[in-house]
Amino acid sequence: MLQRYDERNAGLRYWVNGALRHRDEPGISPFDSVVQGGDAVWEGLRLYDGGIYGLHQHLARLRRSATALGFAGIPADEDVIAALRATLAANDMHDGVHVRLTLTRGVKVTSGMDPRLNRDGCTLIVLAEFKAPVYDTGGLALITSSVRRPGPDVLDPRIHHNNLLNSILAKMEANVAGADDAMMLDARGFVAETNATHLFAVAEGRLLTPRAVACPEGVTRDTVLRIAPLPVEVRDLAQVEMYTADEVFCTGTMGEIAGVVTIDGRPIGSGKVGPVTRQIAELYRDHARANAIPL
Repeated sequence: MLQRYDERNAGLRYWVNGALRHRDEPGISPFDSVVQGGDAVWEGLRLYDGGIYGLHQHLARLRRSATALGFAGIPADEDVIAALRATLAANDMHDGVHVRLTLTRGVKVTSGMDPRLNRDGCTLIVLAEFKAPVYDTGGLALITSSVRRPGPDVLDPRIHHNNLLNSILAKMEANVAGADDAMMLDARGFVAETNATHLFAVAEGRLLTPRAVACPEGVTRDTVLRIAPLPVEVRDLAQVEMYTADEVFCTGTMGEIAGVVTIDGRPIGSGKVGPVTRQIAELYRDHARANAIPL
């Protein structure tokens, strides 16, 4: 799965702390904490007919993550929403848009890791692109990565942070193997998530998903848990349970709901996107559009 460039994004404008800049115009200081050490938190949002689905849940997670990292001068929700509105208006965007919100610890007075070098509050970045859900609806191929997803004893996944090298290394393994994405295990050997999405399995009339121990508590994941048309179990899942499931699918804001048809070369169920996956995908799209918060 390779995301493709959309020509509509050629002239897009992005937001950095009150300034709208052309995509080719630099706007981040080399002294910013996101450059210095990936010291930032982020959220992915999707625009449906002029509204953002899960807006308040995403902003709450952004604030929790920034608070957990001890950021100073965290912007109020209304200020973030105003920046979102301004960015979307500047790009004449109304639907079929993915937005990446990034909040960094801010600019340092001199390079270094010490947060005491940050004296001017956070940097807010709003990047909106015309981007349809990125996954192939015909089904994804996964491989199991050798890279493990860390738990809260290493770096708590409840902090939605910008330290994504762990995921990038797993994605590189998937690329080399010719797969779409990588399934990642936690330090105990249980399934965590993929390098980019949460995972669900359908087995014996139940919907199964891993506990949020080595993965974040996703907004799309939470929606599926609430609207699922069959009983749900949230528990530790072994790798073999994914191999033997009737269906497997991924969830995430950027890709919505995407079926998985093979893992490590093994066909999942019939080897095609299954009926429960298709039903949940439709339920999710309808729910997201009906419940998007107008901007």
